[in-house]
Amino acid sequence: MKKNNLIIAFLFLFVTLLPAQEKGIGVGLMIGEPTGLSGKYWVSQTNAFDAGVAYSFFSAHKGLMFHVDYLTHLQKIYFNGLAFLPYYGFGGKFGIANDKKSSFAARGVVGIAFLVKEKPIDIFLEVAPAFDLLPATGISVGAALGARYFFVR
Repeated sequence: MKKNNLIIAFLFLFVTLLPAQEKGIGVGLMIGEPTGLSGKYWVSQTNAFDAGVAYSFFSAHKGLMFHVDYLTHLQKIYFNGLAFLPYYGFGGKFGIANDKKSSFAARGVVGIAFLVKEKPIDIFLEVAPAFDLLPATGISVGAALGARYFFVR
């Protein structure tokens, strides 16, 4: 029991002492369509790659989904002392449906990240319209709410 309390105290201290990040590598979770793991890798002060490995519960092709996007971040918006970072980008997604059929789509993404003050965490909300190319052409839309923890590079 004391060991668990020591680990929790160490993690709390570690997270509280690190500054908020707009650089490095972040990993976390996203909930929505699809739901799963999210990652982000900053390549400059305004650009980053994000990726997701998730499960699609609602699309016509339910199954495992992978996406990668190149993001451009706009100027921060401050509201009541809080910092918001809008972004947009483009990329692609690939899926393996439960019926073993593959899917591929070009996707765009528009979102906003809330930067937690003095913490290496961002909370994001994004919408990702996609142009489905395989197995048939069409339009689909994904959306996610998520959070990522950033490790300094």
